[in-house]
Amino acid sequence: MEITKENLRAIIFYNYQRGLSRLQCFEEITSVFADVAPCRRTIERWYIEFQRGHSSLSDKPREGRPKTAMTQENIEAVRQLILVDRHVTYREIEASVDISGTTVQKILHGELGVRKLISRWIPHLLSDDQKIARVSWCRKTLQRFNRGESKHVYDMVSGDEFWIYAYDPNSKQQSTVWVFQDEPKPTKIIRSRSNKKKMVASFVAKGGHVATIVLEDCKTVTADWYTTVCLPQVITEFRKNNSRRRMILHHDNASSYTARQSKMYLSTQNVEILDHPPYSPDLSPNDFFTFPKIKKSLRGQRFSSPEEAVDAYKSAISTTPTSEWNKCFKNWYKRVICLAILAALL
Repeated sequence: MEITKENLRAIIFYNYQRGLSRLQCFEEITSVFADVAPCRRTIERWYIEFQRGHSSLSDKPREGRPKTAMTQENIEAVRQLILVDRHVTYREIEASVDISGTTVQKILHGELGVRKLISRWIPHLLSDDQKIARVSWCRKTLQRFNRGESKHVYDMVSGDEFWIYAYDPNSKQQSTVWVFQDEPKPTKIIRSRSNKKKMVASFVAKGGHVATIVLEDCKTVTADWYTTVCLPQVITEFRKNNSRRRMILHHDNASSYTARQSKMYLSTQNVEILDHPPYSPDLSPNDFFTFPKIKKSLRGQRFSSPEEAVDAYKSAISTTPTSEWNKCFKNWYKRVICLAILAALL
């Protein structure tokens, strides 16, 4: 026979009428119904209710939604709301389905197994032709350098330009600190970048830093500046120990790099071009290693002028150990290989 709550409450009422104390009632019920016996606090609560004249053995009616809110109809209703609007909020679901926030949470995470995630921002949405071009470039590069085993990897120079600021505030991640439980949460005033800045073009190789050239008066990179100022310094620095050393220039498809003037100049200097497809920052060592790593070390420092910041950048990049550059180019080849393999699987 199944013992219900009403049966146990009837026994408590009987013992109350007999004049048993709360402790005696608890010990008696526990000795008989050990597995289903109510706790002592429950018996005391019902003794108080009986003393107040409460004679019903059923629970008092409660306001609010019934416990039957976790129904298949409500689960399906929540599913449909999500399918219609992926941005729907907890409050909107509560108001639409007329269920509590706790039930909404149970349905979302327990029944539907959904999570609300922030979309990952990407700089460009590549077309199918652009994706094919990236894959084709990766395959050719793997074959050209024998999957990174060829010695010609040391002949490759990767270059790109970027801004250096007199003051660049720390990132949010760099501002994290340890805080004890009894301490207030740390705060930090939002700082903006300095208006004083310099554009520089930086070139690196597997053996380390090659050259960093500053653009004067915040000018943008043009084919004329690239061929008359920038490239002569890079080529001279790269070949200072061997004037006939082979050089393979790896840069992106900016108009100044792909201009006819730039290509003609590089051909006269016996420099090969390894320009990667458009919108491929993940295939440039400067974009995924050099610039983020060196600029991170300069964040939070205040320089009196952009020139001082440029000097600090040159000092930081020139003292980077050779092992880091080897690791950088190994990572670059991993990216190229992974992209080619992923395309083959698809």
